[in-house]
Amino acid sequence: MSQDAKESREITHPSIKDGWFREISETICPGQASTLKVEKVLHHEKSLYQDVLVFKSTNFGNVLVLDNMLQCTEANEYSYHEMITNLAMNSHANPKKVLIIGGGDGGVLREVLKHESVEEAWLCEIDEAVIRVSKEFLPGMAVSFADPRANLHIGDGVEFLKKYPNTFDVIITDSSDPEGPAEELFKKPYFELLNNSLTSKGVISTQAESVWLHEHIITGLKKACSEIFPTVAYASQSVPFYPAGNIGYMVCSKNKDVDVTKPLRYLSEEEEFKRYRFYSKKLHEASFVLPIFVREYMDNI
Repeated sequence: MSQDAKESREITHPSIKDGWFREISETICPGQASTLKVEKVLHHEKSLYQDVLVFKSTNFGNVLVLDNMLQCTEANEYSYHEMITNLAMNSHANPKKVLIIGGGDGGVLREVLKHESVEEAWLCEIDEAVIRVSKEFLPGMAVSFADPRANLHIGDGVEFLKKYPNTFDVIITDSSDPEGPAEELFKKPYFELLNNSLTSKGVISTQAESVWLHEHIITGLKKACSEIFPTVAYASQSVPFYPAGNIGYMVCSKNKDVDVTKPLRYLSEEEEFKRYRFYSKKLHEASFVLPIFVREYMDNI
C-alpha cells in the first residue's frame, strides 16, 4: 500500500458503530451509556498508558476520549475546566505557584494562567500522547502551553510530588476516572502527598465523580481528605456528556480559617463576563449547596 493510501485510509475504532460513538462502562457508569454522532475520526493510538481517540462530532466540535471514556468536547469543555480551576484558585488569597496533575489537554492550565497573580504554573502529565494530540486537535484548550509561565513535566504525578514539599499554593488534580493510570489519584496516600507539597495555606481541588453514580467513591474521598485537611467541601455541577450529566469536585485547604464555599477573590459581574463563560462568584457558592440525598451520605463523614 502506498504512503498516500495509508494516509487517506479511514480510521476506525471499536467504540464507534454506524456513525455513533458509544461510551459504555459498567464500572464507571453502570446501566447507562452516552452517545455522540461522529462526523469523522481524526486520530487513534494506543499510548504507553491508554487508548487515545479524537473524533470530530457533528454538533460539539472535536472530542477527546481516553480508554473509551469521554474527556471533553470543544463546545462545552469550559464548564468543567473553569469550575475545577476557580473553585481552588479563588479559595486562595494570592496563588503564585500552581501545579496541575493530569490535565494534558491544557484546559485547566489555560484557566490557571488567566489569574494575574500566577508566576509559575506546572503541569505534570503521565501520558505525552494526550498533550501531543491536544495541541493538534484541541488548540483552544492547549493554547497556554506556549505561555512563558507554563512548565511541563512528562511523568508520574505521585513521583513528582515527592520531590516538591511545601512548594505550591494551589494543586489541581484533573484526572480521568479511577481506572488505569488515574486509580491511585483517588486514594489517601495521594492526598497526603498533596498536603505535603502545599504551602502553609495551600488549596487543592480534585475531580470527584458524580453524585448520582459514585457514592462510594465520593464518601471515600471525603473521609480520606477529612483525615488530612482541616477544611474540606464537596461541590457539584451539571456538565454535558459526563456520566449522569453531573460531575463533582473535592476542594480542601490547609487553612482552617478559610471557607472554600465562598471565594476569597472575585471579579465584578462585568469582569466575570469578560473572563468566564460558566464560573461566577454566585455559582461558586451555589455549587456547594447539595441535594438532601447527598448530604445524608456526606454530612456524617
